Amino acid sequence: MTTVLLDTNIVSFVLKHDTRANLYAPHLLNQEHALAIMTIAELFQWAALRHWGEARITQLEQHLNRYTLLPVDIEVCRYWGKVRAARSAAGLPLSPQDAWIAATALRYNLPLITHNPDDFQQISGLLVITEER
Repeated sequence: MTTVLLDTNIVSFVLKHDTRANLYAPHLLNQEHALAIMTIAELFQWAALRHWGEARITQLEQHLNRYTLLPVDIEVCRYWGKVRAARSAAGLPLSPQDAWIAATALRYNLPLITHNPDDFQQISGLLVITEER
């Protein structure tokens, strides 16, 4: 079994039983699923914006227990700075959130599964897996 990093949109598809999750099932099968801390933060923001109650937040937390949470260390921060600087120099904006996810993938040398590959274009060394159409 190998490990793959999931972008927030993929976790959201799985969590909501969105049919787009089916597109990614072959990429998820027999893999360890890892998350960047940014993905977890984005999911909790999503819940807060939608005024979820404690019961739904507890369900979210239980769902998140299925994943391996990758820690942030100085190397992740170093990659974050490099990724943001490189994208800026190329004239390609990159949100801080996507930079954290990319930096985590780079730090741990993991492929990133995302439905938004354009968010991660031209990031040196980053392997992006997508079924975006």
